[in-house]
Amino acid sequence: MNRGGSTASRGIVLFGDVVDSRRDPVRSSAWLRTLCSELEDLYPPDERVAGFGFTQGDELQGLLAATADPLLAVLHAALDPEAMRMRWAVALGQVEVGTGPATERTGEAFLRARELLEATRFRRDRLLMSTGEPGADRLLDNLAPLLAELLDDLSPRQRVIARLMLLEGLRQAEVAAELGVARATVSVAYARGRVRPIDRLATALRSIFGAGRLALEDAAPAGANG
Repeated sequence: MNRGGSTASRGIVLFGDVVDSRRDPVRSSAWLRTLCSELEDLYPPDERVAGFGFTQGDELQGLLAATADPLLAVLHAALDPEAMRMRWAVALGQVEVGTGPATERTGEAFLRARELLEATRFRRDRLLMSTGEPGADRLLDNLAPLLAELLDDLSPRQRVIARLMLLEGLRQAEVAAELGVARATVSVAYARGRVRPIDRLATALRSIFGAGRLALEDAAPAGANG
């Protein structure tokens, strides 16, 4: 972020809300504490503008660089063997220059992320994304919830296989060796879990999100991007 004369710069705000956290607040807090620590390690310092944190309402908050991949956090959380169901809001926009964790930061992107998170509850969607660019946002509004639905449908075995393939980059034969099962077992789980469509949809969402960011940068006055 530009810490010169400007008071705001562009970044990506992530909000992650544990579904029905009140039913098991102890487990929810433990899960978010672990997840925040893992996301701190997952994103390199140049992609992590502020530290991840969570509120007493069991809501994770993160602030990433505008060029970072926000879906990495969503996939990492959803494919964890101990994952709790979460709603996610991802907003690209202006954030106020400052220090401290994401829970202590503010700016336009935080306000839009808050609106998106409220919309996930109203619409019963589990993932909403916005860049602020109308064309990209129309596509994201229709496609992002589908990714969450596909991730929700994974069985425990399919989740493990998807994690190994999508996050750790293993091939089916390598997954079979890692899990000590036949490759055919992995192949069936891969197909029934629609792991390939998950990968392709995540790739498409990344492209749309990136295109929205670039369109805004091209339209902005010189020096306005931070």
